[in-house]
Amino acid sequence: MEIAPTRSVLFLRVLVFALCVSCSRAQTCRNYTFSNKNAYASCVDLPVLSSYLHWNYTKSTGTADIAFRHTGTTTLRWISWAINPRGQRMVGCQALVAYMTSSGSMYAYTSSIDSYNTDMPEGALSFGVPNISATYESGEMTIFARLELGTSMVSASQVWQEGPMNGPGTPGIHSTSGANMQSTGTLNFLSTSSTSGGVSSSGSSGISSTERKKNVHGVLNAVSWGVMMPLGVLLARYLKVFKSANPAWFYLHVTCQASAYAVGVAGWITGLRLGGDAGGGGNVGTHGNIGMALFILGTLQVFALLLRPKPDHKYRFYWNIYHHSCGYTAIALSIVNVFLGLDILDPTKVWKQTYIIALIVLGGVALIMEPVTWAVVIKRRRRERSQKDPAIGMNGPHSNGYNGRSQDDGV
Repeated sequence: MEIAPTRSVLFLRVLVFALCVSCSRAQTCRNYTFSNKNAYASCVDLPVLSSYLHWNYTKSTGTADIAFRHTGTTTLRWISWAINPRGQRMVGCQALVAYMTSSGSMYAYTSSIDSYNTDMPEGALSFGVPNISATYESGEMTIFARLELGTSMVSASQVWQEGPMNGPGTPGIHSTSGANMQSTGTLNFLSTSSTSGGVSSSGSSGISSTERKKNVHGVLNAVSWGVMMPLGVLLARYLKVFKSANPAWFYLHVTCQASAYAVGVAGWITGLRLGGDAGGGGNVGTHGNIGMALFILGTLQVFALLLRPKPDHKYRFYWNIYHHSCGYTAIALSIVNVFLGLDILDPTKVWKQTYIIALIVLGGVALIMEPVTWAVVIKRRRRERSQKDPAIGMNGPHSNGYNGRSQDDGV
């Protein structure tokens, strides 16, 4: 007969479980003991993805024995740690990969990453890996390997990742936001510190140099293409209606748009450099293509200023079509691209909320000023027409049935 556990026994079980969880959260690489009795002279708590790296490095032979640990995982996920001699990016990574097979055993192998659309096929690396294995215990997956790096590779860029399995033997695509986009750094095998270790990406602020570049890129482009460009259009569209604002509206418009273009080009160049750091791919896709289109449209607007004909020139009508088409297209694309960039950068919600508020303010100004300026224009046109022909507005031979407004007023 099975006896049900008493309340005191249940309480003790919960207490033990809570203590275990508390201890695991307080765990660092320095106080960790491997079940296989391996010991490592150096280690580092990696800044994201609950991961740790331990290593022994033999300087005379350029050999490194490493153990990469990822905690809080399941048997339905894979882990990977890689060195990239070409920089902190995915393409070019010389990776160690591990996952649990359908038979319940761990499988570890090497994979050379040569594209962003990869399922990490097994293959040789640019350096020797004579030994590689993996273990899974209590939600923790670990890769053990010996790397024959050579004496010249003392410091290298490292990348670590984790993701879901897409069925037996097929690693799936990892998340493209949050911590999974921050898991890069620089490892110095001669470093023995376990506070920041050789990972330059952790630093005192926990933000890598790549993340800083992304933040700068995002701020520059959101302010220039996403705010200043629409503001410059509003200045031109609504101020020029008032004669007292002429020619001030033109200089305000040109100053605002020229400044936005200069800042936007700086942000665009930062984006190109980020794409270069990511091996020419990165998170380019639609976001990068729209960015290129915006640069082209902005440059065409610069030429529009240089080629601007006088108001009474016969080509002014065609110039207006060209200028307005490029301008409004650029604004629409810039707003879309800012939101795409925010989704890629994945900052705190306050950034997207701030940009939405800025758009609401600009949109509110447009909603108010649009009817106001149309009223001013209609009133002025009626006054000018009545001054030219006093008969307009009265029922006479020249009346057209529209109370003095011609059918081509455009209103």
